[in-house]
Amino acid sequence: MSKRSHRARLRKARRARTTGQAPGSLLINPESPPPALHVFAYRPDHWVEEAVTDLDRVTTLTREYRVVWLNVDGLGDAQVLSQIAERFHLHPLAMEDVVNLHQRAKVEEYAHQQFIVTHMVSQTEDQFETEQLGMFLGDGFVITFQEHPGGDCLDPVRDRIRKGQPALRGAGADFLAYSLLDAITDHYFPLLERYGERMEDVEDRILARATRQEVSDLHSLKRELLGLRRLVWPLRDVFHTLAREHLAQITDETRIYLRDCYDHTVRIIDLIETHREVGSDLMDLYLSSVSFRLNEVMKVLTVISALFIPLTFVCSIYGMNFDTKVSEWNMPELEWKYGYLGFWAVIIAMTVGQLVYFWKRGWLTRDDAAPPELGASQPTD
Repeated sequence: MSKRSHRARLRKARRARTTGQAPGSLLINPESPPPALHVFAYRPDHWVEEAVTDLDRVTTLTREYRVVWLNVDGLGDAQVLSQIAERFHLHPLAMEDVVNLHQRAKVEEYAHQQFIVTHMVSQTEDQFETEQLGMFLGDGFVITFQEHPGGDCLDPVRDRIRKGQPALRGAGADFLAYSLLDAITDHYFPLLERYGERMEDVEDRILARATRQEVSDLHSLKRELLGLRRLVWPLRDVFHTLAREHLAQITDETRIYLRDCYDHTVRIIDLIETHREVGSDLMDLYLSSVSFRLNEVMKVLTVISALFIPLTFVCSIYGMNFDTKVSEWNMPELEWKYGYLGFWAVIIAMTVGQLVYFWKRGWLTRDDAAPPELGASQPTD
């Protein structure tokens, strides 16, 4: 999905909200797919993975297992979402934010839950896609709401549950929430590495032969990086709140891991800002490259003009009307036997003399040194 189509989708979602609706109303986008429920339930010695259609089964698992993770793919059925909210006592205002897909990353505390909004990113050919994820962290459960079914960046967490990793299976729901947020955050790094490679490609093309296509590519890169910046900046505040404030559902041990997520977010922001600065430098490099090539063309034209100016002067003098019968000072060379050959000798000597002078001054040598390259590429961890 391109950035333009993504913005159009968000505008359509905003228009779906009717002015004056009661707080907590679930206004479903007609294009949203129906919800598909998938549950993980685990304790240190056992785990269960199921696709469920009956919420009673989820309630049973919450009694039998230490942690239950209910993942909802698709937001197209208000009745199903309301049943989930009623079963787990999810706040109506939080559920309203779940179905409204233009939220910024945030964390909100309710009576017995934490509600977190973040965004998953994925890379297409030359652009990135975003998907809002709403997460509820409660006593012994984590519920995640995704916009649509399909691949996401949470498979590493699922694999760790299946393999029985003690750090995850032996911890509580807060550690599961951290693991999901960490997987989402770490997924930004490959995306930024890809942007670094694209900028290096644009730089190589500018140094080889700058065209308008490079300008278009640079503008696209800068717009996409600005979009990423808008996603990540609020996420830093989310991790700061989770790691620094004493929230009931998060233990002190998990806060240590959340501080690591905060550090990752700061690094991501630094990389985004670095790439944006490199993009501005590349634009300057493009302008310098265009100016450099224009100067080369102007130098050639100037040399040609300089060669023909004295020749034109000589020819114009001898092209005047003279009459030696009136006066011997009226260009006596016109009746000279070797006047024509003398004329060519003079203009050839003048041309050669100018060329020698230009060459000694270095004006005829081609300066193949392109504008200086940008500094060493910044690391894209």
